[in-house]
Amino acid sequence: MSRHVAIVTDSTAYLPRAALQRHRITAVPLTVVLGDQALEEGTEISARSVAQALQKRKYVTTSRPSPEAFASTYRAIAEAGAESVVSLHLSSEFSGTYDAAVLAAAEAPVPVRVVDTGMVAMALGFCALAAAEAAETGGSLDEAVAAAEKRAEQTSAYFYVDTLDYLRRGGRIGAAQALLGSALAVKPLLQLVEGRIDLLEKVRTASKAIARLEEIAVERAGEAQVDIAVHHLAAAERADALAERLRERVPGLAELHVSEVGAVIGAHTGPGLLGAVVSPR
Repeated sequence: MSRHVAIVTDSTAYLPRAALQRHRITAVPLTVVLGDQALEEGTEISARSVAQALQKRKYVTTSRPSPEAFASTYRAIAEAGAESVVSLHLSSEFSGTYDAAVLAAAEAPVPVRVVDTGMVAMALGFCALAAAEAAETGGSLDEAVAAAEKRAEQTSAYFYVDTLDYLRRGGRIGAAQALLGSALAVKPLLQLVEGRIDLLEKVRTASKAIARLEEIAVERAGEAQVDIAVHHLAAAERADALAERLRERVPGLAELHVSEVGAVIGAHTGPGLLGAVVSPR
């Protein structure tokens, strides 16, 4: 595998560990602040711990990696022989992670292209995989960036939450703000649009919302060859059932990933999250 272009992302991509290792992608961790403890996502705190804390109404927030965390990552990659870096991150509407990476890139010993994908979770993960695959086949820095940006443009992310309260607390609710007054009367389906959370549809019950989430994912996939990720927080049975139905209904399904989101996204969505990411190849 070519190492002339290295790929960096952040911990909110939620890529399987095997994929990170296989493609030698580096994920820089965000931090979850639980009470007076600052804990790194992926190593020091689990999504389940965050879900339990939220259910007990404990104070939970998140913070970006420091510029120095990115700087040390870029230095280590350069020392290992990489000639350039593509650094792909969650939407700058959600986090200052992109800004921290930009600051570090300016001082890096090799060229670093920092990309705000406008995505999060495996919507971001699929972008990182596209960049890695381009680099592995001999693609240049520009070609790896282009592959990631193309994947981002084609990828759609939809999700259901039991309550908008956690998104409201974290200030991530975007255009769905208008729902707050009627939040008890509806179960919202949300989507990522231009890096922000927007309302997709209002549904009356959780079961109908999840059924509609499935229909939307199937419609978006169509007949094309697609990768799909199903995410959840403290809703494994829901996620497994949705994944099984999508496996049966999407004719062009290439890869299907099912995973619990990490602590950072979990802190903002709360328990009961169910999401579907559809990413044409």
